[in-house]
Amino acid sequence: MRTVGGATLPAHGLDRRTFSRTLDSMTQKRAVLDQINIVVREMDAAVAFYQKLGIDIPQTLSEWQPHHRTADIEGAVDVELDSASFAAQWDAGWPAGKSGVVVGFRVATRDDVDALYRELADAGHAGQQEPYDAFWGARYAIVEDPSGNAVGLMSPVEPERRTKPPDPPKR
Repeated sequence: MRTVGGATLPAHGLDRRTFSRTLDSMTQKRAVLDQINIVVREMDAAVAFYQKLGIDIPQTLSEWQPHHRTADIEGAVDVELDSASFAAQWDAGWPAGKSGVVVGFRVATRDDVDALYRELADAGHAGQQEPYDAFWGARYAIVEDPSGNAVGLMSPVEPERRTKPPDPPKR
């Protein structure tokens, strides 16, 4: 470990989270908890609530303010707030107007998303979103756990696979 600008970094120079994600994707064939998407009814109220907990949620492009916000937190898990109308754009099975949580797991490869989705579907778990190439550059799918909770499966983002995002949902 070494200290740079007040931050403690592993000796190899990568921050701990980047190093951990890189190592996991190279050495493990298992899903790793990576992201929590909180689908909210009212973005401003949700942002205010989480800010009161001490979570920094920066502004984004004005047209996206009511639909998608990313919390700026330290740790191994990303936290994002999404409107129900936007959730329906990245999860074809998301019930209209429903709030809730999608627990996201990272897998090592794009093929692993397809294989794990198929394995879970074949075991009787309902699919909400079949695997597809998401606009942010990852392969992505959503299945339901035995209690009906949404579980996302995502490959690493490949910047060269990014495409134009959808237009913000209409209010």
